[in-house]
Amino acid sequence: MKQDALSQSRAFLKDSIRKQLDFSQTDQSRGVAAPPIEKPCAAGARLIDLPGPERWRGKFAADVVAAIANRKSRRAFTGAALGLDETAFLLWATQGLRGKPTEGHAYRTVPSAGCRHALETYVAALRVEGLESAIYRYLPLSHRLVFERPGEGLAEGLVTATLGQTFVGRAALTLAWSAVPYRMEWRYGLAAHKVIALDAGHVCQNLYLACEAAGAGTCAVAAYDQEAMDDLLGLDGENEFTIYLAPVGKTRD
Repeated sequence: MKQDALSQSRAFLKDSIRKQLDFSQTDQSRGVAAPPIEKPCAAGARLIDLPGPERWRGKFAADVVAAIANRKSRRAFTGAALGLDETAFLLWATQGLRGKPTEGHAYRTVPSAGCRHALETYVAALRVEGLESAIYRYLPLSHRLVFERPGEGLAEGLVTATLGQTFVGRAALTLAWSAVPYRMEWRYGLAAHKVIALDAGHVCQNLYLACEAAGAGTCAVAAYDQEAMDDLLGLDGENEFTIYLAPVGKTRD
């Protein structure tokens, strides 16, 4: 009986995937204009320039084989601050551009289905040199941060939203990725929800490897209270919602 149920479940999954591959009814096929490739900023928003690769490129050079071999989840943060150069490097490594945007495309340092890049990156900064404790959003098109909300009670809020995982509150910062589903649905319809999850995995693996190069550590977190995390980031939970997060900090090992 148990095997029959598993077989039925697998058959349903394969049939669902097959149906998802019909793109004839997507908004792209209907000629609807593509959504913006980056979430707009509010009028008068506070913007913070980040140091670019010309300042830190040589500083974080690493052997790829060593970075892959040493990659692991690290939770024992020292409480030391991260520098702004390190923060800028990690953001570039996970969502930065590889060149100037052209014709509605922005090729980034991570792959994305159809180059749609449906993720936004939020930075919950607790101890970052040059930044006040607050929540920011990364703007890949200009390599800047936009101030989103103040950081009062931020460490406690992160621990609560991650179901009591106290190491999150000891990190220097937490990167939280949200999904803007329509950005991917516009091209892929139902199949968008599968590839958004795949994209999040690509981004977080880049973070792990970049942390090895920067002398920092991270631990991906998928166990969190959805409503609490969305509320902490100021998301509506429908047109944009948290999909993954990873605290980053200096580690003891």
